[in-house]
Amino acid sequence: MKTALYASALAIVLPAAAPAFPVTVESCDREVTFADAPEAAISNDVNLTEMMLVLGLRDHMVGYTGISGWKTLDEKMREGIEELPELSAKYPTREVLVGAGADFFFAGWNYGMRVGGEVTPESLAPFGIQVYELTESCTHIMDKPRASLDDMYDDIANLGAIFGVEDRAAELIESWRAEVAELTADIDRANPIRAFVYDSGEDTPFTAGRYAMPTALIEAAGGINVMDGFEKSWATVGWEEVIDAAPEVIVIVNYGEVTAEQKRAFMLSNPAFADIPAVRNDNFVTLDYNEATPGPRSIAAIRTLAAAFASAER
Repeated sequence: MKTALYASALAIVLPAAAPAFPVTVESCDREVTFADAPEAAISNDVNLTEMMLVLGLRDHMVGYTGISGWKTLDEKMREGIEELPELSAKYPTREVLVGAGADFFFAGWNYGMRVGGEVTPESLAPFGIQVYELTESCTHIMDKPRASLDDMYDDIANLGAIFGVEDRAAELIESWRAEVAELTADIDRANPIRAFVYDSGEDTPFTAGRYAMPTALIEAAGGINVMDGFEKSWATVGWEEVIDAAPEVIVIVNYGEVTAEQKRAFMLSNPAFADIPAVRNDNFVTLDYNEATPGPRSIAAIRTLAAAFASAER
């Protein structure tokens, strides 16, 4: 049931029985009530779009935004959204969402919305567009605990309630929890390996702090994010901090114009990084963007990280 769950999700036919509405869910610091399941939904970014698809919600969507401007789609994702238009290559404007006739926007802070920007739950409300915010992103507008797999599970459960597919959501969450428990059961956590997430940037690296999903993925896989004390989600640090933290594994996030291999080559060729244990021992592991961000592929990411940590030279 593990890997087959996602492969079969796009063929799921939603149950004919009408779910119970209205439903109310928590979205960051708000409660949002839905009188009926949205029928003209738009998702932003590849990982949020995959959450919609894995729940079998393509027929409830009128499009998506924020993918081709930064990322490329693999075959599975192309198949999932081939009948849907990309309404904006990067962040959508309010006019784009209104013009598409949307009644729902699944996005997050720095995942399609910016604090103080023109696209927010408040700015979309007068146009009848309700917003559900990605839980990981809530740290940008409220106090939030460190990143957890529960962030992703909560999003799936809330989307299930919003669209009346609670049973499907519960099935997925139960399967994922069981898979994580199985693949992490034998991990020795007495001496966790130290990992650094390298997203992008040469002058200064863009990385994942304690509120970003890779922190939870690394911990589940038996490691510790050396930037766990960095009170940010995704943000920039100085290379000096990375050198001082002495990570034993570098986790490269693969997306955009600079490939994972180019990022690895940059670190291996820079004399300033020669004494970093991960560089000295060539301990690099790659996660695709949609594995490093909250979504259905988070579980596969834990499997990849656990294998890399177990085989890493220390």
